[in-house]
Amino acid sequence: MKFATYGLLVLLLLLQYPLWFGSGGILAVWMLNREIDAQRAENARLAERNRILATEVVDLKQGLEAIEERARAELGMIKKGETFYQVIEVPGRVVGDSRKK
Repeated sequence: MKFATYGLLVLLLLLQYPLWFGSGGILAVWMLNREIDAQRAENARLAERNRILATEVVDLKQGLEAIEERARAELGMIKKGETFYQVIEVPGRVVGDSRKK
């Protein structure tokens, strides 16, 4: 009787192994679901980046304000008649600090 019980238990374990650890098993499905969730998050991040880039392209095609803003920020350009002030920060000194160094 004990032999039959142990035999059936071993048979049950052998049948359960592919269900849990096989190529189409629960563990594999769980790992695939995690990969799908990660890919969806990446796709959402890239879709947002694409939306921002598309808006910027439309802005650059339609208006000069975006071009002017970009020229000012990236190239440091100024308009005729404007005065340019460059603020140089002294390392180790906090802005507004009245103590003498």
